[in-house]
Amino acid sequence: MNRVFDFCFSALGLILLSPLFMVLAIFGFFENFSPLYFQQRVGRYQQPFTLVKFRTMRLGTASMATHLADANSISSYGKFLRRNKLDELPQLWNVLKGDMSLVGPRPCLFNQEELIAERVARGVFAVRPGITGLAQISEIDMSTPKLLAETDAQLIESLNLRVYIYCLIATVFGKGSGDRANSK
Repeated sequence: MNRVFDFCFSALGLILLSPLFMVLAIFGFFENFSPLYFQQRVGRYQQPFTLVKFRTMRLGTASMATHLADANSISSYGKFLRRNKLDELPQLWNVLKGDMSLVGPRPCLFNQEELIAERVARGVFAVRPGITGLAQISEIDMSTPKLLAETDAQLIESLNLRVYIYCLIATVFGKGSGDRANSK
């Protein structure tokens, strides 16, 4: 049933938000000539998929988990996008395609071995990764792999329509702050 909601909500979101997408892409183009960012992530059953986001880090920044990145690598426009969670909007395309769900564990990078091991131990990869989830609205990020995997497993066990809607509404209304960059 979640897949039906994912498909309908992501299609509707892509249509209704297309003017906003255009504006954000234009500003992103002027910021660094490359408004979108494509990255291989770990998907359902540990299969790779290409995640799409609005670019928040400067061109040339190494591909790594946000909590490991230097905060100075995030552009001023990128800070605005992250603060307002607008960088995640292109992932509606990933949801429409079936790579992701609106609600589920955030997809990690293949080099996040500790997190992958924790998630494997808890069966987290049996579901599609999500744009948001219990960990994100609880402000648990990828810098705490064990806690994150435990929270992801808790979400999977309790996921029903009420929890799905709650996570979406909490995210839309600003609960959670996402992964934080290293402030070195």
